[in-house]
Amino acid sequence: MNLGTVLLDLLFPPKCPYCQKVLAEPRAPLCPQCQDKLPWLLGKMGERRVDFTDGCFSPLAYRGAVPDAVQRYKFRPVRAYCVPFGAVMAQSLQDHLSGKADLVTWCPLSKKRLHERGFDQAELLAREVGGRLSLPVVGTLKKVRHTSPQSELVEESARRANARGAYAALPEGNVKGRVVVLVDDVVTSGATMSECAGLLRMAGAAAVYGLTLAQARRD
Repeated sequence: MNLGTVLLDLLFPPKCPYCQKVLAEPRAPLCPQCQDKLPWLLGKMGERRVDFTDGCFSPLAYRGAVPDAVQRYKFRPVRAYCVPFGAVMAQSLQDHLSGKADLVTWCPLSKKRLHERGFDQAELLAREVGGRLSLPVVGTLKKVRHTSPQSELVEESARRANARGAYAALPEGNVKGRVVVLVDDVVTSGATMSECAGLLRMAGAAAVYGLTLAQARRD
């Protein structure tokens, strides 16, 4: 740890992203209390089927303190949350993926949304996961049509229609024959992830695994 990091921790002590309490251990991804009570998805509970993927993994369910933490990350915005979120996502990938991935990529924002927000939350998560697992992080997709936020749509059919045709593969994003980890913040209906995964499979990816911080569940 360098001197600059120590000074920043003294001036702006890191907080737990879920309860906002100051962390006793600044490098920890969350506090002990949230470690005990967050809706962790263990074993097979952390896996779900998403079309065109070989599986989608998430360490948390999208309930309790998790939605507010995600909203703070995306809309306040608290970009630094990509570090604690990426830490538990990287661990989830290691727990669920038996083989070795070749690269990490993400479900991108539209240019309009990127301009409004100032950063792409999925890209930051992808870069954190890739850095922790020593995997290259590559932009392989672009959003070619601005869409309404998926969170504003209730019906699964509406979410799928909203995502259909909204993305395209980048010609320089070489995925042929490679095992790809596709990152997003939350998977709900799976519409966005399946649309992006389908493009990666069409581009020749040998396998596509989804990875998100959380998944919305009906149970």
